[in-house]
Amino acid sequence: MTLRNQLDDIDLNILDIISKNARIPFKDVAAEVGVSRAAVHQRVNRMIDLDVITGSGYHIDPKKIDFKTCTYIGIFLEKGSLYSTVAEKLKMIPEIVECHYTTGQYAVFAKVYAKDNEHLRDILSDKIQKIAGVASTETFISLDETFKREVPIF
Repeated sequence: MTLRNQLDDIDLNILDIISKNARIPFKDVAAEVGVSRAAVHQRVNRMIDLDVITGSGYHIDPKKIDFKTCTYIGIFLEKGSLYSTVAEKLKMIPEIVECHYTTGQYAVFAKVYAKDNEHLRDILSDKIQKIAGVASTETFISLDETFKREVPIF
């Protein structure tokens, strides 16, 4: 049985609502879904325990705190077997906000926020490219984020 099979339509409705507005009061979710506030609370807690809901918090606009350059970096490794070791080192670089082990051209694809191009250059040459096992990098600067959303619930 997959985890998806453990969620019913009420759970999915709750997920749909809170994924669009994590700050919505449970009483409002309950009214929209047609269950009690206690039922919403219990279901959300169960989905947290099942790791369906992973974390909560506020989304910060990087540009508002002077991180104006969003970049995607393809990282070539000397050997694919070095991924775990390199990933641990990448995790220590706070400007890297996402890191993916990928198929295709790059072994690793990372999303990085930098204050400007000079800061980006420092991240690349003083941090990422100095990690043992990193053969080279290819950089893609995002000119604009068109949209960002959660996966569709239904």
